[in-house]
Amino acid sequence: MYAFRSRSRIVVTCAKGINPFLQEELEALGYGIINEFTAGLEIEGSMKDAMRLNLMLRTGSRVLFQLARFRAAGPDELYKEVKKLPWEDMLDVEGYFSITSSVLNENIKDTRFANLRCKDAIADRMTAKLGKRPNTGPELNAAVLFLHWREDECALYIDTSGEALSKRGYRYNPMMAPMTETLAAAVIMKTAWKGTDSFINPMCGSGTLAVEALMSALNMAGGIIRRNFGFMHITGFSKKDWSDMRNDALRVVKKEIKGRVIVSDHDERCLKAVEENAGYAGVEEYLDYQLCDFRDCAVPEGGGVVILNPEYGRRLGDENQLESVYGGIGDFFKAKCQGYRGYIFTGNMNLAKHVGLRTSSKTLFFNSKIECRLLEYELYKGTKKYQDKDEA
Repeated sequence: MYAFRSRSRIVVTCAKGINPFLQEELEALGYGIINEFTAGLEIEGSMKDAMRLNLMLRTGSRVLFQLARFRAAGPDELYKEVKKLPWEDMLDVEGYFSITSSVLNENIKDTRFANLRCKDAIADRMTAKLGKRPNTGPELNAAVLFLHWREDECALYIDTSGEALSKRGYRYNPMMAPMTETLAAAVIMKTAWKGTDSFINPMCGSGTLAVEALMSALNMAGGIIRRNFGFMHITGFSKKDWSDMRNDALRVVKKEIKGRVIVSDHDERCLKAVEENAGYAGVEEYLDYQLCDFRDCAVPEGGGVVILNPEYGRRLGDENQLESVYGGIGDFFKAKCQGYRGYIFTGNMNLAKHVGLRTSSKTLFFNSKIECRLLEYELYKGTKKYQDKDEA
């Protein structure tokens, strides 16, 4: 019960570039920001708040609930400080736990050694108190602890997420080079699509952008599908509290949207993957499918968002061959997408120049370690002319 009895600092991590979108989400949920990091934000709350964040957030990666802060110059001091905590009141002696860490300390050459000293401290204390100890290992599907150690400053957290929150529980068929669910959610937030007009996703791949767009428009909580989180394996977790939270989230899910959501791809396997993934997410009924080259995708009147995530020429595809693809996207925008807001997500700004249209905005994101941009194009209908020769 120890971890569920008090409030503490909570760090919500995210991918680089997503902080502004995560902050928007946290503030909308009523949380004030205490600190900002390169890839995360810090707030205050209880373990019940941590549970709520795991359920509701779309752009966060992990929710870390702080247990203790202390100084430790080396591994022996780390062991002593970790052993002071009442692990017998937090971990199931018949259960399983794992430890992950981020360590920059001159006395630690391998982070696995820091993890081992933490594990030893916990196991020794629980054995002394209870006569036995939980199993431990690398799996992240039970109780997970996280150590953040910089020089002699240590912070120890319960990773209440366990597996990263990007693992929503619907993408069983990711296809090639997928965009993570949390990154896709941030991209959708940037487009500001709310479901009142159409959402067109040529080159749909496994459909992550379309599924995340639908989950957002239908007001489905980011973690509503997932069945396992780290906090479920901490002593004091209430199944009733969690059930009540989920039921509250389910009650506000919308049953319909006004706009059409169209996914297209020239590869039938992609459309089958989209159908499968959307089915697991519970949004398959809202999708229209088109088996065609992106240039032939039918775009309905009425405006909305059209978004493509073409190959970058780094991990997939050859850059020279992709020049005509990017040029074709520009032609597609001009010929078929007037009245829409056009978006291209790319990690290759040299290729983006071949689109031939001027961007109205360029938003920085990171897809894994690749620096990317979400390029926005206002595709005016009527009297306003296109501006060619994108200067991106």
